[in-house]
Amino acid sequence: MRSRRCRWNALAAAALLAAAMGAWPGAAAADSVQDFLATLPAAQHDEFIAWRTAKNQHDRMLDAYWQDIEKKRAGRRLKRANTKFFDADDYVWTFPPTYKGPRLGADLDKRWERFLAAQEQPQTSKQEKPIPGLADFLAASRQHYAFEPTRIPEREFKRRYAEEAIALGLAKEQVVRVYALETGGDGTADMQAGINPITKKGKPISSALGYAQLLHANTIGELVKHGDSFIKRLQRLKAAARDPARVDELHRKIASLQAMLRTAKSVPDNWYRHVAFAQTAKGYGMHAINLDGDIGPWLQSLKLRGLKDFAARKGVTNLSGEEIELMNLSGPGTGLEMMQPVGLTVPTPNFFARRAYYVNKMVIDKTSAELLAEFTRRMDASSRKPGAVEFAQAFDEARQDKLPWR
Repeated sequence: MRSRRCRWNALAAAALLAAAMGAWPGAAAADSVQDFLATLPAAQHDEFIAWRTAKNQHDRMLDAYWQDIEKKRAGRRLKRANTKFFDADDYVWTFPPTYKGPRLGADLDKRWERFLAAQEQPQTSKQEKPIPGLADFLAASRQHYAFEPTRIPEREFKRRYAEEAIALGLAKEQVVRVYALETGGDGTADMQAGINPITKKGKPISSALGYAQLLHANTIGELVKHGDSFIKRLQRLKAAARDPARVDELHRKIASLQAMLRTAKSVPDNWYRHVAFAQTAKGYGMHAINLDGDIGPWLQSLKLRGLKDFAARKGVTNLSGEEIELMNLSGPGTGLEMMQPVGLTVPTPNFFARRAYYVNKMVIDKTSAELLAEFTRRMDASSRKPGAVEFAQAFDEARQDKLPWR
């Protein structure tokens, strides 16, 4: 009888162990868990097995949730292609499941983290590339295009940005509120996501740059769309210039921009191809044009105007700063979908890829309407910061007739 009980206990332990390792793909991962378990005393061994079993069950539920999200999204894409309206059945109406099982004790949790770090470190060091920073953008721009942006004082950059935005039909409230949210209200022309614009401390977390926080792939796309216009404007500025140094500066800038445009147009005009190209030095070298006093303000204003034009083609006008930012964050088409009566009440996971949902902390556990309300709260607070106040003043002072190239 005792041997039978021992046998059942052994089988139960084996089943728990198998369940604990069930979410770990491949023999190598399972072996790693076995190696970790071998280092634990009996009490912690059981604690870890109980936690890992519950965690695996949760992970399977989470995977199923996101599979349902993707299935619904695919269905909406098909409907959109056939110009059909969305209804409640096209969405998932719950948020991702949250883990409610047992937790690891502090000591065991630290041991597990140290073990994982030791296991992952050799692979990570080989696979991960650092995100290029400002110095990388500038170096690549010099190397591949002989381009050095014309840097101007911050207040002058804001004034030029305001003049460009006004000329393009953008309202002060739209542009300044987007700036306030994207940069926290103190952003500089050379601000990169992850870097404090005042102390310059931090580490890049993405390629997002400038007042509108354009990604390097955005810059490539805008260059393909508007590069010829940029070059023609620079040529007009050169023709009107009287200072020989300014004439020489514009001459070199035109040649650099022409080289960039040729390279950008050699890549298929597709967002995903632009993203891939932006990972290369020739691609992210183009990002430096955002810093240029002649090009950057116009380029970034055009990006915001493009969102407004997209909405107008879909019959949506009079966008608020919050609504423009929603399109900027989630993509133009998705942003408009989130503004529709049904979309406003839907949980935000319906509109984001799994990784993007968890990276954008602001969107977690909110409906679209709640996200817009969060935008308003943050924009209101950040609009009182010195950078945003100065930007608003630049709009008040701007006059379209000051633009000599128009």
